[in-house]
Amino acid sequence: MQLFQVIKKWIISAIVAGSIAQAASASPEPLTRATKAYNRTDYKTAIDTLLAVPSRSPQANLLLGKSYYMQGVFKKASEVFQNTVVSDPEKSEYNLWLARAYGRRAESANPLTAPGHAAKARQYFEKAVQLDPTNGEALSDLLDYYIQAPGFLGGGLDKAADLLPKIKAVDSAEFHYAQAQIAEKKKQFSTAEQQFRRAMELAPRQVGRVIDLAKFLFRQGKVKEGDDLFKQAETLAPNDPKVTYEKANSLINTKRDLDEAKRLLRVYMNSPLTPDLPSRQEAEKLLRRAENGA
Repeated sequence: MQLFQVIKKWIISAIVAGSIAQAASASPEPLTRATKAYNRTDYKTAIDTLLAVPSRSPQANLLLGKSYYMQGVFKKASEVFQNTVVSDPEKSEYNLWLARAYGRRAESANPLTAPGHAAKARQYFEKAVQLDPTNGEALSDLLDYYIQAPGFLGGGLDKAADLLPKIKAVDSAEFHYAQAQIAEKKKQFSTAEQQFRRAMELAPRQVGRVIDLAKFLFRQGKVKEGDDLFKQAETLAPNDPKVTYEKANSLINTKRDLDEAKRLLRVYMNSPLTPDLPSRQEAEKLLRRAENGA
C-alpha cells in the first residue's frame, strides 16, 4: 500500500512537472524577451533565448530565423524559415523571409549553387506577393529581383513593369520610386529623376525619399544638388542614424571628405540601431573603405 502511494505521488509529480514545463515552453515571456533583444539588434541574445525554448511557435521560429539572417548566417536562417513556411505555407510573411534568405545565399554562393538559390528566392518572392498583393515589402523585394536578376534567372524589366499596378494600389510614392528604378536601369535618367522627385513630393515627411533622390543625383555627378538634399534630410530628421549612415556612404562613394565620413560612421556605430537600419558590421566595412581611401 505504501509503495502504491509512493508511485502515485511520483506519477502526479511528474505530470505536474511536465505541465509546468509545457506551460513554460508555450509562455510568451521568452518570445517577448527575444523580441526586445532583436529590436535592439542583440541578435545573439535573441537566438540563445529562443533556442532555450523546447517547443517554439511559428512566430518564435520566424524571429529565430530573422535573428540568424541579421547575423549573416543565411543557411541556418533559410532552414528555420523553411520550417515556418511548412507550418503555414499560406502566410506571405513567412515566404518573404525565406525568399530573402535564399537571395542572400545566392549572393555569397559559388557559381554552381548560386543559380539554384536565386531561383528559390524568386519562387518564394512571387509566392509572397501572390498570397498577399498588398504586402509592400514583398512587392518591393520582388521588383528589386526582377530589375537586378538576369533573364536566365527569371529577371526582366517587363516583369518589373507588370508589378507597377500592384505597387500603385498600395503606395503611390513607392509606385513612382519603382518607376524611377526601372527608368534608371534603362538609362532613361531624365525620366528617373522626375520619378524620384515625384516620390519625394508625395511623401515629404519621409526622409528616405529625400535620400533616394540625393543618392541618384550623386550617381549622376550632380554633387551640389545631392549635398543640398542631405542638408534638407538633416533638417527633416535631426540626428537620424539613417541620414548619418547614408551621408557617410555618399561621401565615400564620391571620394570626398573621407575624414568626415569616418567621423559620421563612428557616430553611427555608437547610435542605438534597429533591424531596419544598416548593421554595425556594414558600417565597419564602410569605415574600412574610408580608411583605405575608398
